[in-house]
Amino acid sequence: MTEGPFLLRQDDEGVVTLTLNRPASRNGLSLGMLGALRDALADIETDASARVVVLAGAGPAFCAGHDLKEMRARDYDPAYVEKLFTLCAEAMQAIVALPKPVIARVHGVATAAGAQLVASADLALCAEDARFATPGVHIGLFCSTPMVALSRNIAPKHAMRMLLTGDLIDAETALRFGLVNDVAPAAELEARTLALARKIASKSPLTLAFGKKAFYRQAELPLAEAYVFASGVMAENLKARDAREGIGAFLDKRAPCWTGE
Repeated sequence: MTEGPFLLRQDDEGVVTLTLNRPASRNGLSLGMLGALRDALADIETDASARVVVLAGAGPAFCAGHDLKEMRARDYDPAYVEKLFTLCAEAMQAIVALPKPVIARVHGVATAAGAQLVASADLALCAEDARFATPGVHIGLFCSTPMVALSRNIAPKHAMRMLLTGDLIDAETALRFGLVNDVAPAAELEARTLALARKIASKSPLTLAFGKKAFYRQAELPLAEAYVFASGVMAENLKARDAREGIGAFLDKRAPCWTGE
């Protein structure tokens, strides 16, 4: 059988929903899927109409991680394996580097590299029945690349527990760990995610780009250097037309009119 498009894109007033579209494999991250995701993010980066991205999954799961059947079919060929994990790293970093907020909308399971997707997103909402895990230890393949995103997203003790046991955690535990921002009834997940995305999309796109880039950059710096860096970002941001417009609108008690400049 021939697979359909790896990704489905839907645009709705500045909110772009990218849906992983391999439901029969629980949206396994094959070479094709990872390439499609990386390329879609590159397209969105230069699309002025796109303000916020929602990552979702078709079928019964968000994403079950790498496609193990594809790995075995390729006989674990070293060249294929190197290409696979390089492409995965590029896709995950593209999420972080995208100058537009990315929200993961999670239902079913998000395991291994699927959990990595959730941890790489800027925000995440999940259904009450969602489950998360980094289960590589069960099959003799430690979740080393998911570990990178996970360890930068939740407390070390929580990350190590997930990585060392491979156990599934439920939605409320993921919320307590800080892996997701909110838990919703399954029937409300899409609407609540869209409402959050639209709220963020109503802000200045230039300001969001400044803020997202600065957030991840300052986190890599020592405290004193982080303040020097952030002060420079604030000064540069203040030169923007949107900043002047936003301040003026606030003082004049009116709605701002963003230009993205």
